[in-house]
Formats: sequence, C-alpha cells, structure tokens
Amino acid sequence: MNATPPRFAFLAQRLFNVPLAIHPAKAEIIVAALAERLGIVQIVTGDRSAPPHAFADDDTGPRRAASPASAYDVLAGVAVIPVQGTLVHRLGTLQPESGMTGYDGIRQNYLAALGDSRVRAIALDIDSPGGEVSGAFDLADTIHATRGEKPVWAILSESAYSAAYAIASAADHITVPRTGGAGSIGVVWMHVDWSRALSDAGLKVTFITWGERKLDGYPELPLTPEARERAQADIDATGELFAATVARNRGLSVDAVRAMQAATFAGARSVAVGLADAVQAPDEAFAALLESLEQ
Repeated sequence: MNATPPRFAFLAQRLFNVPLAIHPAKAEIIVAALAERLGIVQIVTGDRSAPPHAFADDDTGPRRAASPASAYDVLAGVAVIPVQGTLVHRLGTLQPESGMTGYDGIRQNYLAALGDSRVRAIALDIDSPGGEVSGAFDLADTIHATRGEKPVWAILSESAYSAAYAIASAADHITVPRTGGAGSIGVVWMHVDWSRALSDAGLKVTFITWGERKLDGYPELPLTPEARERAQADIDATGELFAATVARNRGLSVDAVRAMQAATFAGARSVAVGLADAVQAPDEAFAALLESLEQ
C-alpha cells in the first residue's frame, strides 16, 4: 500500500465517517478523486470516465493576499463575501482556497462587514455543493440572528446546495439564475470499509479498546448493524435540525421542507417551492440590491 500524503489523509478524516451536508454528485466526485490517493480502491464515476479533481482551484491567476481589514470587496457600499466550492469548518483563511471555503472565514468576513462603516449591505456570492455539517448551522444561526442590522442578500452565481443552502436560507433575500439551483436539504454519511484492501495488502490491524462502541464506524472494520443504526439516528437528528433551520429562515413549515426529501430545484422551480425569491442573473441581482438601497 502506497504511503498516503498527509494532505489527503487529513481530507479523508473530514469527509469520510462524518456527517456531510453536500450534494450527492459532489460526494461521488470527492470519493473518486481521493480513492486512488488513499489506496482504498479504484473508483470511477457513473459514466465510467476518470474522475475530475475534487479540490481543484478554479482561480489560475495570482491570488490576492487577504487581511482581516480587507478580506472582502466593497462595491458601491455592498460587501461581497464569497461562498465558493466545498465548505469546511475551519480553513484558516478569509478567502476561498484550493476549491474550498471555510465557515470560519465566512463568519469573520460577515461580522466584519456588519461593523464596517463603508458597508450598507452584504451580498453572499454563493456557488457551492455544500460540505461539512460541523459549523454550518452555527453560521446560519449567526446570520439569521443579525437580520435587520444590514440587508443581506444571497446571490447565487450558480447553485446553493445542502450546507451552502443552509447559509443562503439565513439571508433576507435569495436570487438564483435560470441555470442554477437550490435545495439538497439533507445529510449523508459515507462509511469507507478498508478491511478488504488491508487484507489484500497483507496488513492486519489489531485494536485494543475500552468501551463496546469505541470502534463504531472505523474504516478498518466492516460496518456492523448496530453501528449503522446508531449512525442513522445521528443522521436523522441532523436532518431534522436542517429542516427546522430552513423552515425558520424561509418561513416554511418543517413538514414542507421534509417533503422535499433532499431534492434539488432548478431556477424558477426553487422560487415556486419557496427556496428562493427571484430568478435573476448575478449581475441583475446585484443591480436590484443596489436599487433597493436607494428606496
């Protein structure tokens, strides 16, 4: 078995065997991209093609150094805060990096913008499939709790799914482009069973533990029915929290959110079901926000 680079081992710890609020297609891409690097198993995507890089940085140009004083752009009095790519609890930077955005950076930017005298309104520039559960609902609560201090619009530059939608739902107003989408209000837990790969590699792992449930969900062992039942209970509780959060933020009933069954809704459909307020291209949405500030 090849040695696993520390970066990918770290990503695996944050993506496998933990609850995620992420679009299923993105979860498949992540698994496929990490599989070979982790020495687990050869995985291909549904169309049998080679998987794209799950964490590629789309920005090939020079990166502007971020500082606590200027981590977001202020355009005509609007602070534009990016919420892009896979979302993680702590990234340690105020800007998106390597195809990921940290809840820690979003939070710091948002709170700084609230206190920034130059800022009349905040635009969350969102295009994300979601990501980690950890930190997502606390951030959504922070945004919801500060409603009314300054106008906050979630302007989807394409889509806001799962954890990204949890954040968007806390805004005062949500716009979605015709080709974009919203939803995927659900939770997934990916258990990776490494036991056969370890055996095929001639490796045997021996655990010495205290506590019957200590090894529940460990990837070196097959998932037991009892461990699966406990994991399902945790996922169900997180899903109910997700539904309640969106229902509160969007003025919907919890039953209505549950009934969506983690479906995604494109363009006008997301408005029809109450997940967005208007179908607008990002530049049109930004112009509408500026116009609303003059009224």
